Amino acid sequence: MKNCFILFLLAILMVSNSNLAFPQAKKPSIMILPSDVWCNINGYMIEFDNQGTREKVPDYKMAFQENSDLILVISKINGMMADRGFPLKNAESELKSLATESAEESMLMSKNGGTINESPVDKLKKIAKADIIMQLTWTINNQGPKKSITFNLQGIDSYTDKQIATAAGTGAPSFSAVVPLLLEEAVLSHLDNFNSSLQTHFDDLFTNGREITLRIKKFNTWDKDLETDFDGKELNVYIEEWLSQHTINGRFSTTDATENMMLFEQVRIPLFDGNGRAIDARGFCRDLQNYLKNPPFGIINKLVIKGLGQATLVLGDK
Repeated sequence: MKNCFILFLLAILMVSNSNLAFPQAKKPSIMILPSDVWCNINGYMIEFDNQGTREKVPDYKMAFQENSDLILVISKINGMMADRGFPLKNAESELKSLATESAEESMLMSKNGGTINESPVDKLKKIAKADIIMQLTWTINNQGPKKSITFNLQGIDSYTDKQIATAAGTGAPSFSAVVPLLLEEAVLSHLDNFNSSLQTHFDDLFTNGREITLRIKKFNTWDKDLETDFDGKELNVYIEEWLSQHTINGRFSTTDATENMMLFEQVRIPLFDGNGRAIDARGFCRDLQNYLKNPPFGIINKLVIKGLGQATLVLGDK
């Protein structure tokens, strides 16, 4: 009996030490938003000028201000996700931060009179810095005195805009007319599988790096190009070597390359820097920007960002 008791204590100590050595996997940060389809059906869209082309995007601010069902539904999903240990970002609060930044950017102008050109959705992603956007669509079905709800939940990687998880279905008819309760009944049986897909994707990012897209371009006023030699080696070779050294396991794809441009896709960058802060395309590419400013290159360049996962480095001017 004494030996059994000692073995039991040793087993407990081993489990405890194992938990200390292998803490729970880091959870992705998530923000829930109504889908484009839901916003369009309910009249919450705005138009903006994207380099001369008129585009429609969701007007989240108006949706949150005018649609109480939306707030209640997102609050319900937030609670269900929180119960499962996933960190959540409040979209309504992030929109207030976005309003402050938009006011500041409206005053920002380049030396030649240019202004910042970025969609409202890209700006929201940049402010929130959520790893995953959950896009929610729902419709209410009337069946006599009973109601049911049909929903579609999509998990979108906010850096690549790729869908990485989905759940869809219709709840059982109910006499309840409260939308959040109908949604909870419909979503509940799907949520654990949905969250498992989110975590699997995030675990892959943690192991293999976050995916971004990088473009290298040149101003037409620059008298050099990407095939110019520096110390006996072309500039494009230096750039590819830098990416090989600074990406996770040297993973990136050179999709296109000419003397005037280079396109790199599936560029895998670390999730966090040495201080534990999340790294996005801007943070990663600033190091490349500084590398090209220094000898033997001495190239003045401009870094242009779109959202969290796309960066363009334009060489030869500011």
